Amino acid sequence: MRIGIGYDSHRFDANRPLVLGGITIPGSPGLIGHSDADAIAHALTDAILGAAALGDMGRHFPDSDPAWAGADSVQLLHDAHAMVRHGGWTLNQADVTVIAEAPKLSPHVDAMRARLAEALGVDPGAISIKAKTNEGMGFIGRGEGIAVMAVVTLTVV
Repeated sequence: MRIGIGYDSHRFDANRPLVLGGITIPGSPGLIGHSDADAIAHALTDAILGAAALGDMGRHFPDSDPAWAGADSVQLLHDAHAMVRHGGWTLNQADVTVIAEAPKLSPHVDAMRARLAEALGVDPGAISIKAKTNEGMGFIGRGEGIAVMAVVTLTVV
């Protein structure tokens, strides 16, 4: 068995839609990023690649490459997972924590889990998503952006 940890953070951008876990969240500013800036998908991608010792997102989908500008991060997650599967690993479970003062994510968690599970070819029960605030502390507490942590387990197929 392998364990991978992923992390991502982005500043808010009022001129973009907020995409998290492959779902567009209405009424909230989006995130600055080269792709669609889906911080959940980015943290999960890094966790999956890390568990398989395949580096990180920047190695496979560099933000210096215009091909990834505006990319669907859930598609990048799917592609990274395909690399991991090709190496003989299978995803057992993923646990994600979103740290943000706003928006409230609980109404969207089931849709996010379903979207991510579809992209990863697993049951939604294998994906956990939780949201926490930062109790007003730091850049997150000031409402400047969000951060996401993800942990996954992989086993040999």
